[in-house]
Amino acid sequence: MANAAQRGTHRVLIAADKFKGSLTAVQVAERVTAGLRRVVPDLEVAAMPVADGGDGTVDAAVAAGFERRETRVAGPLGDEVTAAFAVRGDTAVVEMAEASGLQRLPKGVFAPLTSSTYGSGELLRAALDAGARTIVFGVGGSATTDGG
Repeated sequence: MANAAQRGTHRVLIAADKFKGSLTAVQVAERVTAGLRRVVPDLEVAAMPVADGGDGTVDAAVAAGFERRETRVAGPLGDEVTAAFAVRGDTAVVEMAEASGLQRLPKGVFAPLTSSTYGSGELLRAALDAGARTIVFGVGGSATTDGG
């Protein structure tokens, strides 16, 4: 088999989302990169973790160069939780799941009729207070049906 120089330069872009319940988008991209480089050590690989608006959206923004910020907000059941958003310049990425997501509920507990997105509003306020004038708001992964 010809080596990479003889075959020409190959570039691969890994645009991976999470494998919910097992790996984050960043972890998926890292593992795929490692596997590819085991086969082709000099392969040029770019990893771009992505998200669909639910869990992992803030992490994907941070991987793309945004700064992670954390604040305390109300969780879906009213308890205080630490939630993150991402900022770059005057743009923020806010993820509903960070404050009001299913992962904020105790294991095996679902409360779609009594949980709240109040903390998501607090997270949006925190992004505005941090100087955001443009907000990308991902609404996936919500534990609620309160309509925001």
